[in-house]
Amino acid sequence: MAQFFEPSTDTNANFANSVSGQTNSFFLPSVYSKKVLNFFRKASVIEAITNTDYAGEISSFGDSVKIIKEPVISVSDYTRNSDTTETRLTDQEITLVVDSAKAFKFIVDDIETNMSHVNFKEVASSSAAYALKDSYDAAVLATMFSGCSASSPNHILGSDNATDLAAGTFDGTGNLDIGFDSNEHDPIDIMGRMARLLDEQNVPEEGRWFVAGPDFYEVLGQSSSKLLSVDYNGGQGSIRNGLVSSGKLRGFNMYKSNNIASPSNAAGKVLAGHMSSTATANTILSTEVLRDPTSFGDIVRGLHVYGAKVLRDEALVSAFYGID
Repeated sequence: MAQFFEPSTDTNANFANSVSGQTNSFFLPSVYSKKVLNFFRKASVIEAITNTDYAGEISSFGDSVKIIKEPVISVSDYTRNSDTTETRLTDQEITLVVDSAKAFKFIVDDIETNMSHVNFKEVASSSAAYALKDSYDAAVLATMFSGCSASSPNHILGSDNATDLAAGTFDGTGNLDIGFDSNEHDPIDIMGRMARLLDEQNVPEEGRWFVAGPDFYEVLGQSSSKLLSVDYNGGQGSIRNGLVSSGKLRGFNMYKSNNIASPSNAAGKVLAGHMSSTATANTILSTEVLRDPTSFGDIVRGLHVYGAKVLRDEALVSAFYGID
């Protein structure tokens, strides 16, 4: 396609309107970029917050991985010349099943391949890989939320309810209304309570993480937040203006995700835990290109299989929050 513009007023110029038989103006051929404007992509967090040690042990959909739990050894008092009490070792196992599968498929016509300035096969494959990862994140986060211990210990703070719990109250029917008024829960205090619950279960501090949505981080970074006080954080705060950095807060590595499912009544929910809490395994089982039998083009399709299993529910803590 040509883009036309006014010709030169010089009567002696090439292609000037004054030239006999000249009917077209100057034209400038359109320049097509070989680069593609990609859509915004959500950050993937699952592989950063789960145990992926077993990923290399799967090869097909339906595979299962037997994970042996570490035995608990009892310690007893010892008196000289007396018998000692032994602990019988057990091989209790947990099974991680690769029971989820997602697929993609698209067709690239030969005309697009031969005539286009863009490698559609490469661009579409990149988009498909992202879509698979996005779906994987959402599914595993849902598994982790549902795997939180609800009793002995209770690691679910608040509930999916529109009613606000009183400030300083973390258990009961109602959400934790976040903010900085006297009747609201400071977001940092919620994270502090989550850290305490993990401490009480002897969950290691190294490898802890926290995941929340953008609205939680928006409140966390407001001007009333303690994070903006140099006196409070000694200039070493992990967050400025709601942006998550590489530092830690309350011992947690901070992650932001748009893949946390919205609750029914509360404004949102957050999740904290340790990398050992959940095991995941995923792989692109196959990617193949074959000729389309009904058109002149190539079919590109791929299959992604994965599984997730909560191994230690005491190493997860969730909370429902509200925002006025």
